[in-house]
Amino acid sequence: MQFQQLQYFVAVAETRHFTRAADLVHVAQPSLSQQIKALERELGADLFLRARGNITLTDAGEALLPLARRILADADTARHEVQELAQLRSGRVRLGATPSLCTGLLPDVLRAFHDRYPGIRLLIEEGGSHDLVRGLARGALDLALVVLPLPTPSPALTTVELLREDLVVVSSPDAPAPGGGGRRAVRVADLEGERLVMFRHGYDLRELTVAACRAEGFEPDFAVEGGEMDAVLGFVRAGLGVAVVPRMVAARSGAGLRVTPLAPPGLERTIALAHRSDVAPPRAARELQRMLLER
Repeated sequence: MQFQQLQYFVAVAETRHFTRAADLVHVAQPSLSQQIKALERELGADLFLRARGNITLTDAGEALLPLARRILADADTARHEVQELAQLRSGRVRLGATPSLCTGLLPDVLRAFHDRYPGIRLLIEEGGSHDLVRGLARGALDLALVVLPLPTPSPALTTVELLREDLVVVSSPDAPAPGGGGRRAVRVADLEGERLVMFRHGYDLRELTVAACRAEGFEPDFAVEGGEMDAVLGFVRAGLGVAVVPRMVAARSGAGLRVTPLAPPGLERTIALAHRSDVAPPRAARELQRMLLER
């Protein structure tokens, strides 16, 4: 089995077309087809069902695809690691983070990292913890900032707790204060009857907020749902409802929002830095990891 054959196989699997795959990997289509056939002979199984105008994966192809992607991603990471120049003058870091952390925690840390290592490219992927864990597992990310506990614990990941952050309630200053009465702090139970602006499915904050409301014996009432962080804050400013967000996000959100703490015991979330246990992060990623842990 050759590395190049895996590249061709993944290209065909993703395009479902031999000619387009050949264009993608810059090789003649007959050469690509010959290499795919050689790989199938090596493995002793067909990888594609070939029908006129319709290319689909066989069971063997479905089994090979995630492994091939991981092998290619690991090779790509190794290439970039070796190509890094002394003193971190070049390279890249692929960092995953939940959208709220991209808004709250990361800007200051990434600015400090960029000031110190201007030649390092920072590639940021936003997503929920579940998606970020999958990105780490397939080798698409070097590091990820995730919310603990993970939706599906993975023994293949190493996680280090980074911080614990309080959640607060944000609302429009032009609307009545959440919970009524202008109290300085509200309980989760006081959100019963409030219209909530809620994040899309897959957002860690959505799951945490809904679970907290149900623990108090009520189902949250959504005024709007399905947004990302910026959209949620915009809807709250417009007076459509209230939202539960991290304190760092509320502090950075600027004018147009009333911030009300949650009374003890309140709500908090635990942020951790995660990477694959079987592969050490590249040198540049290790340096960013150090800066995050020392922030």
